[in-house]
Amino acid sequence: MNAGPVPPRERGATTVPPHVVTRIATRTGRQVLAERTGASTLPRVSASVHLGTARLHLALALPYPIDLAPACRDIQRAVADQVGRLTGLRITEVTLDIRHLDAGTAERGRVH
Repeated sequence: MNAGPVPPRERGATTVPPHVVTRIATRTGRQVLAERTGASTLPRVSASVHLGTARLHLALALPYPIDLAPACRDIQRAVADQVGRLTGLRITEVTLDIRHLDAGTAERGRVH
């Protein structure tokens, strides 16, 4: 006998474990870095998940030269939006740890 649809409150909850959020954020971080800065490095990511929210920490390298403040804000916003959309979690914080600036093939010379 089917009593009809179960109310949302009685269906239970879907939980997204921190390691899954970390994997999604790592891939998203790599994609965002490639699109926004041309960098092809893989960020190191950690995630903390609690009651439908997540906090992310990304350690990464950025290309040099780059305007750091707008680049970091753009990366934070894009990662938060994408990870939130893919996981259904509310991303409350994205912190960045810029490990180094990669000069790549930039010509080095003396400053006069």
